[in-house]
Amino acid sequence: MDVSRHLVSTTINCFSTPRLSLPSFILDDTYGVEDAFKVSSGKKASYQEAAVELGKELVERRIDLVYGGGSVGLMGLVSQAVHDGGRHVLGVIPRTLMPRELTGETVGEVRTVSDMHQRKAEMARQADAFIALPGGYGTLEELLEVITWAQLGIHRKPVGLLNVDGFYNSLLSFIDKAVDEGFISTTARQIIVSAPTAKQLVRQLEEYVPEQDEITSKLVWEEVDRINYVSEPRDVLAFD
Repeated sequence: MDVSRHLVSTTINCFSTPRLSLPSFILDDTYGVEDAFKVSSGKKASYQEAAVELGKELVERRIDLVYGGGSVGLMGLVSQAVHDGGRHVLGVIPRTLMPRELTGETVGEVRTVSDMHQRKAEMARQADAFIALPGGYGTLEELLEVITWAQLGIHRKPVGLLNVDGFYNSLLSFIDKAVDEGFISTTARQIIVSAPTAKQLVRQLEEYVPEQDEITSKLVWEEVDRINYVSEPRDVLAFD
């Protein structure tokens, strides 16, 4: 699996706290009514340290970053580390969220799209892999979507969980339970890889070999385009 160009995260894409994909999605979550658009880096310093280490690992492996834009939370830490290391950073953000998420110093290139659906589709198209950092509802929603796209055959890109301090242990246990009960195939279980450190996770993503269920529809992005998953032409902004 060639992830030498982009890693994607919701993803990471990288996904982080608020909204999903590393592959590269780094996304954040939104909270409540009064706290809508509040961004969190988590309560533990280890989450922030892991975000910075991920950024440094991408630089060391000469991998670029595609993420949900913005300069705050875990996604801000990763994007800053990647940018400081001289790699390309692409942020994709809906126009309506720009005043809320583009606060402070923003790095790299920013592409604006109309809505969240276009944001996710554009990040997925640009990335070669996806990473989810610890996060909340938004991270989980976008993470499961790119996993489902892989199950449907829309893409064959690896999806990784940066399982800092066992953050995703409960989710992985749920998935294994679903496999045991016959709701998820053993092949589909292999879509997800996880590791406690950035170095281990990136190595696993690079070694990933996709498997395919015989019943998978094997959709391709051209077909997805026709059902409006793919973004329309967008504006491009650049930040030094």
